[in-house]
Amino acid sequence: MAKPNYQYEKRQRELAKKAKKAEKAARKTTTGSDGSDLPDDGAPSPEGEAGSAAPGTGAPADGQA
Repeated sequence: MAKPNYQYEKRQRELAKKAKKAEKAARKTTTGSDGSDLPDDGAPSPEGEAGSAAPGTGAPADGQA
């Protein structure tokens, strides 16, 4: 039976932690310190989904009626 390579596993955990930390720092810089960009990013998607769903559901109903 092969022995586990603990150094490799530790290095992989460290790299994952470093990547996660870098991603978090990048997100923090794009959103700004006050976090005002977060609501702006979230607001268009629900409107876009609702806007695209309304014509999609209205068109078939009009076509069938």
